[in-house]
Amino acid sequence: MTARRPYKRPMQGWWRKNPYFVEYVVHEATACFVAAYALVLLAGLLCLVQGEAAWAAWLAVLRSPWSIAAHLVMLVAMGYHSYTWFKIMPKTLPPVVVRGQRLSADAITGGGLLAALAASLLVLGLAWGVLQ
Repeated sequence: MTARRPYKRPMQGWWRKNPYFVEYVVHEATACFVAAYALVLLAGLLCLVQGEAAWAAWLAVLRSPWSIAAHLVMLVAMGYHSYTWFKIMPKTLPPVVVRGQRLSADAITGGGLLAALAASLLVLGLAWGVLQ
């Protein structure tokens, strides 16, 4: 009598068959870029604490072409991550009722994106005002 081998379900690429899972995996992968940028900012903070020479060296590294390219990639990844975050928001919030009507998913997503844009422009304006 021969021993029968148990069935092993193939696991490679299972998430690529469903567009929902592809979007989810890409969203989660962009979180790595968010973490990478947080580490860049933490490195800048540590250089600031170490003194003017370390701060100047950190700024010089940020001005290199490789750093600028990396920042552009991180900007695109963080933009996509933010968009998908706000796209998920209507599914995670309790029902939002305004004037007796339930707010649509598009209104919640758009409101979140507009609030993020307004906050970003406010911070940019404050930073620009401090530098002038």
